[in-house]
Amino acid sequence: MCNQYRTPESAEAERFWRIPEGRGRTPLLPPINVFPRSQAPFIRRARHETGYERELVVGQWGLIPWFAKEPKLKFPTNNARSEELEAKASYKDPWKRGHRCIIPAASFMEPNWESGKNQWWQFRRADGTPWGLAGLWATWTDKATGEVYESYTMLTLNADEHPLMNRMHKPDPKLPPDQQDKRSVIPIELGDVDLWLAGTVEEAKQLLRLPAVELFEAGPAAA
Repeated sequence: MCNQYRTPESAEAERFWRIPEGRGRTPLLPPINVFPRSQAPFIRRARHETGYERELVVGQWGLIPWFAKEPKLKFPTNNARSEELEAKASYKDPWKRGHRCIIPAASFMEPNWESGKNQWWQFRRADGTPWGLAGLWATWTDKATGEVYESYTMLTLNADEHPLMNRMHKPDPKLPPDQQDKRSVIPIELGDVDLWLAGTVEEAKQLLRLPAVELFEAGPAAA
């Protein structure tokens, strides 16, 4: 599971993901470190266009499902297991509706416990471009106040067989090595963004795959 990442500048994200002029629904933001329940940018298919355009919006990292009674949840929703999207109450509605998004990240962090204690590792792309991480978004309205909340979750995939990502996170001593359920984020490559944002559910499923090791520039984070 990912619980920390850093955004690129929002202007860079708009250029890289070709957000049409006027479709950045947020003031330009500097890079920020994002933690669960932080406010951060994400990219989705523009909600109020009859055709297809992209828009950059800001929302809470931690999806607020339609059935929530209040915006502050008592359970975490910043990560969603992609294997459970069709069954989990919090995620099955946005997944069915095609409410998929791209989460811009200059880098993300994961804990490595190979030494017996936590050492944070930083993950960048080897080609120097930002990550576009797969996510789902939701819009929730407070019935009492009418306030509208944007929110999103980051999708993950089992990485027990991945030679890099299976080294992350604290091992569960109760489980054998092949059943640890190590997790990885799911990058959406630039050429697949339109399919991810506007394709069918079946087409989107084909993009739920682990990243190649060659994509990564990874190692212990500077103290």
